[in-house]
Amino acid sequence: MSNRRTFLANGAAALIGAGLVSRAGAAGLPEAPVQSSASTAPPLMPPNGRPYNPVVTLNGWSLPWRMKDGVKEFHLVAEPVVREIAPGMYAKMWGYNGQSPGPTIEVVEGDRVRIFVTNKLPEHTSVHWHGQLLPSGMDGVSGVSQPAIQPGKTFVYEFVAKHAGTFMYHPHADEMVQMAMGMMGFWVTHPKDPRQHAVDRDFVFLLSAYDIEPGSMVPKVNTMTDFNIWTFNSRVFPAIDPLVVRQGDRVRIRAGNLTMTNHPIHIHGHRFEVTGTDGGWVPPAARWPEVTTDVAVGQMRAIYMVMGDKGGSMGGMEMEIPENTLPMMTGTYTDPGWYKAPKGTTAYEWTGELPPAPSAPNAAPPAGVKPMEVTRDKKGHDHH
Repeated sequence: MSNRRTFLANGAAALIGAGLVSRAGAAGLPEAPVQSSASTAPPLMPPNGRPYNPVVTLNGWSLPWRMKDGVKEFHLVAEPVVREIAPGMYAKMWGYNGQSPGPTIEVVEGDRVRIFVTNKLPEHTSVHWHGQLLPSGMDGVSGVSQPAIQPGKTFVYEFVAKHAGTFMYHPHADEMVQMAMGMMGFWVTHPKDPRQHAVDRDFVFLLSAYDIEPGSMVPKVNTMTDFNIWTFNSRVFPAIDPLVVRQGDRVRIRAGNLTMTNHPIHIHGHRFEVTGTDGGWVPPAARWPEVTTDVAVGQMRAIYMVMGDKGGSMGGMEMEIPENTLPMMTGTYTDPGWYKAPKGTTAYEWTGELPPAPSAPNAAPPAGVKPMEVTRDKKGHDHH
């Protein structure tokens, strides 16, 4: 099998930990919890802040937070991970806080949130808060709305979660590689009134797909539409946990699709109503009964190109294009510099002290699984 880049099995060299964040007025970085188990964790009951009815992340978990001066603070760590996709089958992937997909982030409509994102990957990254209406400087598109988060650096995103609904997060920096390696997660903004849209069981999971040749461990990122593994939260049968409910329970299932292909979801033996989309809740009079619903690609339009050994942001590209072409398409136009965004609306780099922090415990394969080494020949081809 070949892979587009050398995969660092032991994680990025830089390790980031607690420190001061003077611009955010925080006393130090919040803890970055790590989850190594691929089992479904119990719902995270809110220990503080406004009440809500928590979700259950299939074969996953929700990210704890701390309250600081009325702000909910989370800490995401982008890093290499090893994910058990099925019993005895492991994959070297990229994810957040020890897992792929990353932990679900749960907040309440109107919450001010502050997310510290530490990059422990061997290349730059960013986080796009998919589906949320935000100031452009907090939207996480590297090379356009923010500088990329370089390896060993921590950036801070801060905004108000204005709209209740179901969202996702993923990189917008070399995303054709990073998402193909498993970098994605769920975001749920609960309504202010816990009684609104209340159900007895509320499940979430992401559809993701990978191209992993038999006997290998690293997804092939050059074959964006030629996947051979379809997953729910990076798990396949028989490793996907059941959705356990009681007879008579009101059940909600939230499914997000970050693959390159539409995917129908069928609940065998049950009828259901489609009650929500990326745009928000469907009014009761407009809901329709189904037994199968098609979950489209996450409203993203993707192009594929090789951006060099370490990938590239959406800026900094230059290529040969025929005459009579828009200057911005050639990459040769005069760069006017960064947009002068209003104060407090742009993600920024954390400049506090950087004491070491532990790596994810599953960043190396299990005992007896030989790490894979990838080398590149003079023609730019990868071999293992």
